[in-house]
Amino acid sequence: MRDKLNEECGVFGIYNATPEDTSKLVYYGLFALQHRGQESAGIAVGDGEQVNYYKDEGLVQEVFDPKLLNFLNGAHGIGHVRYSTTGGTTYENAQPVVIVSSQGQMALAHNGNLVNTKELMSDLEAQGATFQSSTDSETILKLVAKNAIETGDITEAIKKTMGMIRGGYSILLLTPDKLYAFRDPMGLRPLIMGRMDDSFVFASESCAIDSVRGDIIRDVKPGEIICVDENGIHSEQTKVASTHICSFEYVYFARTDSVIDGLNVYEARINMGKRLYKETGRKADIVIDIPDSGTSAALGYSQASGVPFDKGFYRNAYIGRTFISPKQDMREIGVNFKLSPIRRNVEGKSVIMIDDSIVRGTTITRIVKSLRRAGATEVHVMITSPPVKYSCHYGIDTPDSSKLIAAKKPIEDIGIEIGADSLSYLSHEGLAECLKKSGLGTCMACFDGKYPVPVEETP
Repeated sequence: MRDKLNEECGVFGIYNATPEDTSKLVYYGLFALQHRGQESAGIAVGDGEQVNYYKDEGLVQEVFDPKLLNFLNGAHGIGHVRYSTTGGTTYENAQPVVIVSSQGQMALAHNGNLVNTKELMSDLEAQGATFQSSTDSETILKLVAKNAIETGDITEAIKKTMGMIRGGYSILLLTPDKLYAFRDPMGLRPLIMGRMDDSFVFASESCAIDSVRGDIIRDVKPGEIICVDENGIHSEQTKVASTHICSFEYVYFARTDSVIDGLNVYEARINMGKRLYKETGRKADIVIDIPDSGTSAALGYSQASGVPFDKGFYRNAYIGRTFISPKQDMREIGVNFKLSPIRRNVEGKSVIMIDDSIVRGTTITRIVKSLRRAGATEVHVMITSPPVKYSCHYGIDTPDSSKLIAAKKPIEDIGIEIGADSLSYLSHEGLAECLKKSGLGTCMACFDGKYPVPVEETP
């Protein structure tokens, strides 16, 4: 099992592109979002009359080839990369989800997780609905289709559906001739809108819009429903309570070159590193990072402390998602394949090592051991988030609390267990200070157990 919070999902959509280019632009957008999900990928396109799609398990470049992309011809498209939070890793659970209803074909791509999926599925099944997958995404799409029959309008159907579902979500919905984008009322999951020439573009992160040379317009607002059709953009705002963007977007998930809800991810991580030094005051011979999410924070720590930054590890970029060690005794070798200490830089030195989080504690233990084998005299571990003590219910695959090391042990004991000379976490207050430039409040439920959307069972 990975000793990290696993990726969420990524969505990308475009309206009014050159038909032969649409699927290729979605492909590039998904490629930029590959870090958000590596289990499956899919693209759906609308040509004004129908929706065609293809999806499968695997990375974006494994799922699609030029022949497939040429087959997916249409002026409008959406795509998805997935890491499962609700439902397992199967072809049926890959997205976009596509159905045919009385309103015609609809395809949906979803980043997030609902907390009342079972209840909603049971109600739909009692009314005769059948499901091809075990995802909350199919549940959302079938609710929209059902509500569209009653309201006669998809925007109204989405509004009604948003009143029924609970959790974190950013969703793109495609019909043959329209594209809809909507975001949960608390803004838990990110969604950004941009423009590329005469096309409108939507993505989970701004880096995907940058990848197709688009210009950022703004973030989709919490609770907002946007429809793009031949007449342009139409926006409707539903009721919004207090807002809570996921703090882990900035700590770990988002790409460093992204801007989410007005806050530059690189800037946020630089400030996390600076704040860590302010809170700890620790000095050493060098500061090193666990690439890639720890790199910016390590630079920030170095800037604030005056301790020189150097690269402590070589990161093997060619280990794919399929690199899985089947035997327990091979896992440490697997870690070394991915992260190899640069002996020249750490030998004979006291080291401050910056990472984003500790989940189970297994991987970081092996990393600390590898630094000692490479000759580091001291290893001081600094974490750019508070201790992870609670499960996420809004779109991050988090182990239950019984498997979270910080839920079971105090910080001092964790430091001893992982073999560090010292262990420090960024405080709740420190993280909040680093994220205050975001236009939204912040969800820190995985740190403090304060869930903004109530869940039936709190770990």
